[in-house]
Amino acid sequence: MAGSLSPTVARDYEGADDLRRMQRLVQDAWKLRGPKWAQHVGDLAWGRFQHVGREPEWRTRLWEHGGSVVAYGWVFEGAVLDFCVHPDRPELLDDVLDWAEARETDAIDANLEAIATLERRGFTRAPDAPFFAYLARDLDSLPLRPAPERFALRTVAARDVDSRVAAHRSAFDPSRVTVESYRNVMQAWPYRSDLDCVAVAPDGRVAAYCLAWLDDDNRAGELEPVGTHAEFRRLGLAASVCAFALRRLAEERATRAVVYARGDDEYTVPKQLYESLGFRAHARTVPFVASTA
Repeated sequence: MAGSLSPTVARDYEGADDLRRMQRLVQDAWKLRGPKWAQHVGDLAWGRFQHVGREPEWRTRLWEHGGSVVAYGWVFEGAVLDFCVHPDRPELLDDVLDWAEARETDAIDANLEAIATLERRGFTRAPDAPFFAYLARDLDSLPLRPAPERFALRTVAARDVDSRVAAHRSAFDPSRVTVESYRNVMQAWPYRSDLDCVAVAPDGRVAAYCLAWLDDDNRAGELEPVGTHAEFRRLGLAASVCAFALRRLAEERATRAVVYARGDDEYTVPKQLYESLGFRAHARTVPFVASTA
């Protein structure tokens, strides 16, 4: 890549095919630097499609070299920037920042080049802002967390979609996830219904869920999102369905799983759940705000 004379070209995001190119960049970054460098491909699919009608609130731009995406910037409402830059092209973060005009962003603490660039560009750390802990575990010696009596652990069937969405909306009330938006998620790569894990109540409703995503190239799974319907909390269902999802990932030849949870003291319960399943923190996000000077 470094030796090629072809130019790097920037252009705006044009649709789902470009999301797949962005995910390819994330996969490449994992191959070169591991999960301390980038999000999982599942994050991009979930983030792009979990809601409908959000596109006008976003700006997304891709930087391409030799037919491959080597950087992207995704600016959310409030001028919040998410970015990924190929490990061999750290200088492109300056181009992303020039374009984004972001007020907020973050970097993974292991990505020292990105942190140095942000600080050089006048961004300052926001020590009191919420941050995310990146947790991981190998998929051996998996935990056994059977579901309570009369609850069933399985993967999603077509008849479950309405109930699956109702469980999510209850878990994250208020939520903008709808049946329409969830069907969009189900059509996105790399969604697989046989990794969309649910705990089903005796009355047939989805009581808890854990959507597992698989990056085949890196043999890496991710849990995102996880939730329990408000009527079924404090039964251990979230732990049961997550343990079931880990087993499904292992059956599909994944060797590692990751999950991201708030790491600050304001929202500790999800991180404690994942730690009870053997996940351990290996990285964290560092929040930055643009200088007001």
